[in-house]
Amino acid sequence: MDEPVEIGRRIQRMRTERGLTQRQLAEPKYTAAHVSTLESGKARPSETALRYFAGQLGTTYEELVTGRPAHLATELRLALTDAQRLLATGTPEQAAVRYRELLAEAERLALAPEQAAARTGLGECALEAGQLADARAHFEAAERMLADQPLPRRARAIRGRAVAHLLAGELRYSCYVLETALDELGAGELQDPDALVLLYAAVIAPYMDMGAHARAAHAAEVALALAPQVSDPALVAGMHRSVARTLLAEGRIAEADASLAKAQELYQQLHLRTELAHCHWMRGYVHAQHNALEDAERELRTAAEMLAAKRAPLFTAQVEVELADVLRRRGRHEEAQILLSRLLDLGDARGAVHAAGAHRLLGLIAEDRGDSERAEDHYLSALALLERSGAAGDLADLCRLLGDLLRRMGRTEAAMDAYRTGLGHRAAIGTTTLGPAPGCAAPGGVHLV
Repeated sequence: MDEPVEIGRRIQRMRTERGLTQRQLAEPKYTAAHVSTLESGKARPSETALRYFAGQLGTTYEELVTGRPAHLATELRLALTDAQRLLATGTPEQAAVRYRELLAEAERLALAPEQAAARTGLGECALEAGQLADARAHFEAAERMLADQPLPRRARAIRGRAVAHLLAGELRYSCYVLETALDELGAGELQDPDALVLLYAAVIAPYMDMGAHARAAHAAEVALALAPQVSDPALVAGMHRSVARTLLAEGRIAEADASLAKAQELYQQLHLRTELAHCHWMRGYVHAQHNALEDAERELRTAAEMLAAKRAPLFTAQVEVELADVLRRRGRHEEAQILLSRLLDLGDARGAVHAAGAHRLLGLIAEDRGDSERAEDHYLSALALLERSGAAGDLADLCRLLGDLLRRMGRTEAAMDAYRTGLGHRAAIGTTTLGPAPGCAAPGGVHLV
């Protein structure tokens, strides 16, 4: 809202343009003297009065208090929706160009909510492009712009920031961000199903990677229960995709496959190609777990090709870790090594958990070739990455592999140390910022967001 003097001048100008006297503008609800006081800028008008005068003047409340025609904000919001569609169907670079244009326009018009929406869109572009530091900066800026708004308005930016931390391997902090928001939502008088489902679905991935399977299962149950109240089909699809992870960890393969099928159908209808690629990714993982390696390779290659076409290098490389494992199991070691090198070229900070997965697979390939020293180097590199990330299930598995290797090399004491470390991580039930989880299943699973 502008200052009283500016609003007063605007009321006077509009009144004069319409050929109204102060009395005609005021009656029957107010007096001419009240209008005179407002036009002089000597008093700050109430919202009720301004809405009344806007109606008398044939304009909108927004235009009366800001001087901006209401249609400008509406047109900007529609353009932001188009930019989001561009991100779904085009490349993150194309969408980012449009979002920057809309951010500049929102700044020119001093429209904070639209600035926040543009910043959130830029954050999602940066996520898809693998630019995690830029993504965090955009999401944090959006949250600052919406600091005085109810949490549901901030949920999309909060979720984005948490995913950026997750992809950087900062699992605990990702949980902290989401748990804090869920606590705030739960403490509010009015529940917002869309915001709750968005955040509960988002927290499943870091819980699973940390080995906090009971917490992940609880989040999935809550999200499923709220799903009938959610109107956004993309949000429902994302929930089904996230829930599939918990079902896979519990061995409920048919249910997980059904959940993925629902997500995939919705993504196809909405033309959301990045999300659809994630469904192919998870289906490939399911096939790999059942030793259907040809089917797994087909699904994973489809996912990798779709993500590469979308210019999403981080996600592409992460799929290729899963694909490399399938190729290794099919005896195609050279192909697997080429794929794994792409992820490691991105740098550890741009996907620590998957970089660890790449080192783990390179260690297995080295073992298959009888190169124990190189295998140990890769396992130790993976261990350092996973300890930084707190991925308990993967740590336990890696320590077992390292211990077995050291035992075969005759280094019994070192092997025992590795086994003890692994048991310690397996025994940890995935504590997070809000205290210990009630329990968890055996560690393991695919790292998807």
